[in-house]
Amino acid sequence: MSLLIKEVKTRKELKSFIDFPHELYRSDKNYVPELYMAQKEMFDKKKYPFYQYGDAIPYLAFKNENIVGRICAISNKRYNEFHNSNLGFFGFFDCINDREVSDALLHQVQKYHHTLGYQEMMGPTNFTTNETAGTLIDGFHEPSKIMLTYNHQYYGTLLEAYGLQKEMDLYAYMIYTDKVSDKSLRLAGLLEDRLARQGIHIRNLNLKDFKKETALLKQVYNEAWENNWGFVPFTDSEFEHLADGLKMLADEKFAYIAEHRGKPVGFGISLPNIHEITINFKKGRLLPFNIFKLLLRKKKVKTVRILALGIIEEYRKKGIEAIFFAKNIEEARKRKLLGGEASWILESNQDMVAAAEKLNGERYKTYRIYKKSI
Repeated sequence: MSLLIKEVKTRKELKSFIDFPHELYRSDKNYVPELYMAQKEMFDKKKYPFYQYGDAIPYLAFKNENIVGRICAISNKRYNEFHNSNLGFFGFFDCINDREVSDALLHQVQKYHHTLGYQEMMGPTNFTTNETAGTLIDGFHEPSKIMLTYNHQYYGTLLEAYGLQKEMDLYAYMIYTDKVSDKSLRLAGLLEDRLARQGIHIRNLNLKDFKKETALLKQVYNEAWENNWGFVPFTDSEFEHLADGLKMLADEKFAYIAEHRGKPVGFGISLPNIHEITINFKKGRLLPFNIFKLLLRKKKVKTVRILALGIIEEYRKKGIEAIFFAKNIEEARKRKLLGGEASWILESNQDMVAAAEKLNGERYKTYRIYKKSI
């Protein structure tokens, strides 16, 4: 059978690129389709903020005119400038369990990176390390949470067969409301009282003044995450685009900011796990009726995802992380939720790992970023 790798150029081809996973996972009960509108927007080079400094070229793999795989070659100049590196990325990797197909897709990305003079390739990221990233290598027993990837178990084997090696693991901890000890919550309350005496206060985000709050969050994010593996500062347009997308889902009872005499020093944001709803959206389409299902049912989900939780370095080890976690648990208990997933947490981020485990969090999923010399 002939194998063809083709660059996606037309609207029809882009639709096929976005829709390919629906066929690939049609018999997998844990697969959650990505929202089509959001995926399509990511490839609009006039609107999506990433293209202000980067580029992405999607490809499809065909065997006898049938689509059998997809991948995207990604050039992220900001990452290389920030890390003084010389590498290209790949993302949107999906394919049948066929090494010939996966090798051909990855080789196409490698050829693209060679033309740009890159010496390494890393991924998967869609498109940056600030977006969905990683190949699931452990925890296939249930669907992923909001804004996290899912894939077949053979993906890791195919990537490693091409010579890609582990660069970093990303952990997901499930913190169940009925497994958190009351003692842990009481200790967090005492910590909050002690911090208040030092002038550090924790409040809920004010969604009615969202623009002002977003500016504070960006300020904390770019400082608190600066030394993390893979970090690249958000541009203003990227952060605003992300914030606008999350505003519809955000719940101020699950969004906290820590301030020291008015200066923002940390924040934590959790989102309702709308994958519980969108798992049943055929091909990820919102229109014409699924948009109403999403809006009406988002308050009925049973889990949340602790999407971002960060503290400026000089304020770490004071217990602010534990207080954020505890407040999430207390609110989840009030609403009779099953619990929340803290993800992803870098395997190297021992402070956050310890904070999740102190609350009896269970590490139940692991995602992996791969890299190889080219």
